[in-house]
Amino acid sequence: MRILGVDPGLNITGYGILDDFDGCVKVVEAGVVRTKGSDPMPLRLHVIGREMENIVQQFKPDAIAIEELYSHYGHPRTAIIMGHARGIVLLRAAEAEIEVFPYSSTKVKNSLTGNGRASKRQVQQMICSTLELLTVPEPPDVADALAVALCHCRTLQHQYTVEV
Repeated sequence: MRILGVDPGLNITGYGILDDFDGCVKVVEAGVVRTKGSDPMPLRLHVIGREMENIVQQFKPDAIAIEELYSHYGHPRTAIIMGHARGIVLLRAAEAEIEVFPYSSTKVKNSLTGNGRASKRQVQQMICSTLELLTVPEPPDVADALAVALCHCRTLQHQYTVEV
């Protein structure tokens, strides 16, 4: 199964593509989609949409794992802006008829480290260890996208072992 993990953002949208063959998980591709902060919102969303469409067409994922919206009461604007980028990713998934699996950040952290309040560094270390990477993916948005994709792989593995 091929999973596209996405960490949506208006400035930087991270993505990571993993192949999961019976629990053996390998990185296929990872990177970011960047937009220019000086561009108007519609153009930035268009760039994200176009690039996500290209990624989906090129890598043909079976599923998309994406981080759920989180809003800190002191910064609701951040969640609203992230929601725009997330909506574009969901639109591209629907157009390509790919099922989307949303995960909370605590679920992602817990699936990788066993602690839903793990630090970003702990998550990055587990990504490197699990995916046999020599260095932490940069920028952090790439590591976050790989983390959500890996969370989906582990969720599927758990469901399979429970059903057997």
